[in-house]
Amino acid sequence: MDKERFEKQLKFILEIDKEKSVLRQTHLSGHGRRENDAEHAWHMCVMIYLLKEYANREIDIAKTMMMALIHDVVEIDAGDTYAYDTIGAVTQKEREEKAAERIFGLLPEEQKTELKNLFEEFEANETMEAKFAHAIDNFQPLLLNNSNGGSDWREHGVSKSQVLKRHSITHLGSEKLGEYSYRLIDENVKKGNIKEG
Repeated sequence: MDKERFEKQLKFILEIDKEKSVLRQTHLSGHGRRENDAEHAWHMCVMIYLLKEYANREIDIAKTMMMALIHDVVEIDAGDTYAYDTIGAVTQKEREEKAAERIFGLLPEEQKTELKNLFEEFEANETMEAKFAHAIDNFQPLLLNNSNGGSDWREHGVSKSQVLKRHSITHLGSEKLGEYSYRLIDENVKKGNIKEG
């Protein structure tokens, strides 16, 4: 065993434990507490595996799941930027790139490169794996919001145009999930959970 390599790996493993403390705006189903980033990533991975048949094209399932597991690790430093936070979105990319350099930089060089490249692939949203991971990243909080009677949308005064803009890329990874998302959005507008406009 290479002692220095092993110690770097353990340092990274302990560092990403902090992801469990990064709270998102989305609440657990059944009107539970706010979910954390690690729970969101775990939920996404299970969904990716179960819903893979709805991807527009065949995907590398392990790669897509790993992408989901690490896509929000940067929020340990950068913090969670709420999907509809236009002010936080201005500096989000810069904060997350800086965080990616530090956090993935804890790893041995080739693992740093591998995970950082995977994070950047997710961000670029060009490969089928990235597109499907993004579809699930959008779909997961939509399902939770819907299961909670739209309480998070109501609390933040979210409008239909904001939600539609957020979900405008879902169909790139999955036409089926995109169609279902639009149906849920329309239902929640009718219920008054999402504002018109």
